[in-house]
Amino acid sequence: MILSGCGDRSADDDVNTVVYGSDDYTAINPALYEHGEINLLLFAGLTAHDGENNVVPGLAEDWSFDEDSNTYSFTLREGLTFHDGEPLTAKDVKFTIEAVKNPDNGSENASNFEDVEDIEVIDDTHVNIKLTAPNVAMLDYLTIGILPEHILKGEDMTTSDFNQNPVGAGPYKLVSWDMGQSIIMEKFEDYYLGKPEIEKVIFKIVEDTDARALQLESGEINLTQITPKAEDRFRGVKGFSVYEMKTSDYRGILYNFNNDFWKNNRELPVALSYAVDRQAIIDSVLLGHGRVAYSPLQSGPYNNSSIEKYDYNPKKAQELIEAAGWTKNEEGIYEKNGQALSFTINCSRGDQVRKDMANICAQNFKDIGVDVTVDSPAEIDWEGQDAYLIGWGSPFDPDDHTYKVFGTDKGANYSGYSNENVDRLLKEARELQNNDERKTLYMEFQQELSKDPAYTFIAYVDAVYAGRTNIKGITKDTVLGHHGVGIFYNIHEWKIEQ
Repeated sequence: MILSGCGDRSADDDVNTVVYGSDDYTAINPALYEHGEINLLLFAGLTAHDGENNVVPGLAEDWSFDEDSNTYSFTLREGLTFHDGEPLTAKDVKFTIEAVKNPDNGSENASNFEDVEDIEVIDDTHVNIKLTAPNVAMLDYLTIGILPEHILKGEDMTTSDFNQNPVGAGPYKLVSWDMGQSIIMEKFEDYYLGKPEIEKVIFKIVEDTDARALQLESGEINLTQITPKAEDRFRGVKGFSVYEMKTSDYRGILYNFNNDFWKNNRELPVALSYAVDRQAIIDSVLLGHGRVAYSPLQSGPYNNSSIEKYDYNPKKAQELIEAAGWTKNEEGIYEKNGQALSFTINCSRGDQVRKDMANICAQNFKDIGVDVTVDSPAEIDWEGQDAYLIGWGSPFDPDDHTYKVFGTDKGANYSGYSNENVDRLLKEARELQNNDERKTLYMEFQQELSKDPAYTFIAYVDAVYAGRTNIKGITKDTVLGHHGVGIFYNIHEWKIEQ
């Protein structure tokens, strides 16, 4: 069954439809939640990214920046509308950014816009955005989808029905959403870049990554991201294409500093980082589709390759643990002051790659005397858990996925990490225009983060997609971001050959 109520048919029965094997969603709202491949289909921003991740015009056809006042002036395209036919104007731009900044909404993206001091609507097609200080990443952040004020004004955005009935201005519009089963979208005839070629896109919810490969083989879906271990089932097989795509997406172990255990044992992340055999993980779990990670900026031009990389050294890990006062008990597990060195690494359900990584890390830790288990709870208790197999990464400006992830109390800092030097370096770096000066600060930031780790970085993860050969237009050389997001950036140009 492709969808409940749709009869016994395969994805091939919908001759001009992409049926994508997707993670689940409970709410879709780009002002609140960063995650989600689906945002690229339903929403459009003032700016956009091209296939090389450069900023290009989006809903705004052009802009200028006044250095004296730190003000961007945007000109919107004429005749823009939302999916419901209502005009999209500068008022909606103002409404969206203010919604992101509103602390009551708890937006994951709030830190991206904290430099916005004022938003002035000149008329329907002109809006000025004044910053408290320069932030060259702002044009990247303004790719965020614009929300309709006429629907959301006066609503509690965190509980609004809009989050299950989103209306945007992207290339596809929502038709129906069967929670936990499927999200059906049809092309938006008035999309600003022109009417899409493909009539319909269906996100079929298949949370288990192994199950996606099975459903692609059976024809229930015709495009999905697969695990490296499933690649051989499609490579060279008639009717299928495989796309190996580079990403800036990394995996690591998040230590929860909201937890007293890590607060009181701040030396442990350094020691534990030496205990992980990263290359073994890349070889056995990713089958070579990745690289050893040691920094959140490793894949870009701001990378500091001279920092401590924590090469696999279990002996050194034990020496550092023992230097901190831990001794092994009769069971061979380290303990101190009557407390065992024991914790759990949580993983998201359905992500077999993360589970496999976590299990290898747990075994590495057990080999040196640290009692570690792996769990996949139904819900993640971000403040209460011990650790988490985290994934982040951005192919865009280095401010993205650093400031809001490692800055104290920022919107995506789920580890409770706090380091005054890190805060200072990231704030100074985002306010500089000169790339060389920024690079120096980001080099220092990586040095500081390596001395006082928030995570044990494990690997950069390549994304492997597989789909029916008749889907044309996928640009495999695009560097993707977190969760491999980005493949749909040019969905309006895709075609399905009959």
